[in-house]
Amino acid sequence: MSLLVTGSIGIDTVETPFGKRPDVIGGSAIYFSYASSFFTPVRLVGVVGEDCPKSLLDVFQGREVDTTGLEIRKGSKTFRWHGSYLKDMNEAETVEVDLNVLAERAPKVPEKFFDSRYVFLANTHPALQQQMACSLKSAKLIVADTMNLWIQTQRDELCKLLPMIHGLVLNDGEARLLTEKKNLIEAARDVLKMGPKFVVIKKGEHGCLMCSARDTFVLPAFPADKVVDPTGAGDSFAGGMMGYLATQGGSISPATIKRALAFGTVVASFTISDFSLGGMQSTTREQIDERWLEFKNAMSF
Repeated sequence: MSLLVTGSIGIDTVETPFGKRPDVIGGSAIYFSYASSFFTPVRLVGVVGEDCPKSLLDVFQGREVDTTGLEIRKGSKTFRWHGSYLKDMNEAETVEVDLNVLAERAPKVPEKFFDSRYVFLANTHPALQQQMACSLKSAKLIVADTMNLWIQTQRDELCKLLPMIHGLVLNDGEARLLTEKKNLIEAARDVLKMGPKFVVIKKGEHGCLMCSARDTFVLPAFPADKVVDPTGAGDSFAGGMMGYLATQGGSISPATIKRALAFGTVVASFTISDFSLGGMQSTTREQIDERWLEFKNAMSF
């Protein structure tokens, strides 16, 4: 039932109206792994530079996250991102970014991870995502994330990836950029024609949209009354979604995906309540289940 994730691991500096936090752990693979570990054991594949403080990588102590696939690369520097939400809490302004080790070769997948059945290719170069998808022959469910940078600069490679995966997760702006369609329903259906079995479009504070050949479903965001730091919300959403899907044998029936989206939405609502991983670190699976039921009941009418 183990879930493999590969993606970025970074050192973040984040500014919001609630303050500034320099040099905190971040990256898509970190948020995803922590979120999905509430549901299933996780296998993490990623790379940092030798400048990454060991204390930052201790965040998974007590969690079922296997970091055998974490490479500390000598002579390299860790990915760094400085983002600001001072102007708009819905969208980060990138103050500074240093790709560093992310601009180098991809980390190797440990041989003992080759039997992974559930795989999430978190945001990274689509050519590297293709390599990873090809190397995991036992995968039953592969879902990927992407970003506007790759859509703008690596569209051909991204289009090669899409027939290789079962699901794609992206935000509303990325969906419009990829398909050149303003209407998100039309955009989602165009993405389906590119290869995935289902597509999930994240809409920030407005929730998400899921589209498959059999169903179209819209889910609002959880009505959170405390938003301190939105960083990692989308990755936590994907982690909750994929973690639940792994517990369901990788089923992508409409009903299963709907429940998975609700779990992802709830986990993200805890993430945004504090800086970095603080919101999830102070959360239990029991609290997630309670909020999920509250959310489910609120959607019934």
